[in-house]
Amino acid sequence: MGHSGRKNRVAVYVLAIVLPYVAVSLLFVLFLKKRTRKDSRLMHESSKELRIRSYNDLSKMTNKFSSANMIGSGQFGVVNKGSFPDGEGQMFAVKVFKLGQSGASKSFLAECRALINIRHRNHVKVITACSTYDPVGNEFKALVLEYMSNGTLADHLHTKSRYGCLILGARIGIAVDVASVLEYLHVWSVPPTVHCDLKPSNILFDDDNLARVGDFGLAQFLHGFSSYGGHQNSTSLFGPRGSVGYIPPEYGMGSRISTEGDIYSYGIVLLEMLTGKRPTDELFNDGFTLHKYVEDALPQIGEILDPDLSREIVGDHSSPTESHEQDNKTKVQKCILQLLNLRLLCSEEAPKDRPNTQDVYSEVVGVKEHFLSY
Repeated sequence: MGHSGRKNRVAVYVLAIVLPYVAVSLLFVLFLKKRTRKDSRLMHESSKELRIRSYNDLSKMTNKFSSANMIGSGQFGVVNKGSFPDGEGQMFAVKVFKLGQSGASKSFLAECRALINIRHRNHVKVITACSTYDPVGNEFKALVLEYMSNGTLADHLHTKSRYGCLILGARIGIAVDVASVLEYLHVWSVPPTVHCDLKPSNILFDDDNLARVGDFGLAQFLHGFSSYGGHQNSTSLFGPRGSVGYIPPEYGMGSRISTEGDIYSYGIVLLEMLTGKRPTDELFNDGFTLHKYVEDALPQIGEILDPDLSREIVGDHSSPTESHEQDNKTKVQKCILQLLNLRLLCSEEAPKDRPNTQDVYSEVVGVKEHFLSY
């Protein structure tokens, strides 16, 4: 091979190494430019951002990433809580990516790309991102996020001794908030985005108990989209897309990422919210699923509801007369039945049989309005 051929080959190798880092740098530049366009209300947030720029900053603020500060762990990252050292007492969460895990770097880039574009009150907001090296030269990537002080939906559903019981009105509100995020991602975000990992542990609660959707590490943009939907497909599936029990069946057969996949996960989450049963419960095996469990029981709902919801319906004595009380119970049961039927549609096996995101959002808003009219 001639001298010029060797030079060309070296140039290709150098580009292959350098380009990913250039891409990350551009993402950070875009991220920071987006933040500087926000109004004066976020000036305090920007000052925080300036104080979290290095590995050492994060290490100090999390007590050297102490296990005592760990608040969550997933396939690609560990989440620790930290606090600013100036006496404010304000907390944040830092997601440190497990770069030894295959796919972790892609997950970091996916989450950066998604968070640059998302502007919705019901998602967990990012303060800043950090891509550097630790003191011994290991690559380090992290996201600094708002701290969600009131746990996750999984905590509230399955650790009731600590978090208490979720009343029906709260569950309906959560259903609306999460559907609102999905409608924004699927319809109004440019380009449309699929979350790909919707589950109770990725739905968190802030100081005001507002539901927020987090963990966009598997999120993917859709290509060749139209403004109002239909079957919007992304590039071919690579690697696992979601969590066991919440992954739509078509993804397991290699189908492309689509908005219908998020709708399936949403349906499973809400069946879990109403029954109190995880889709991975030992009850479900040999083809018997959470979807089938609910489908077989309808229209009778008493035996499949989360016991807390059953007690709430039976124990409602707020009405002045027995007939009025019974009428209210019937209306509440009707709301629950509406929700269960919608969830079953969302979790249909065939994507074409699932409702689109806007119809889902309209339906749950209608249920909430009906419930609040009592």
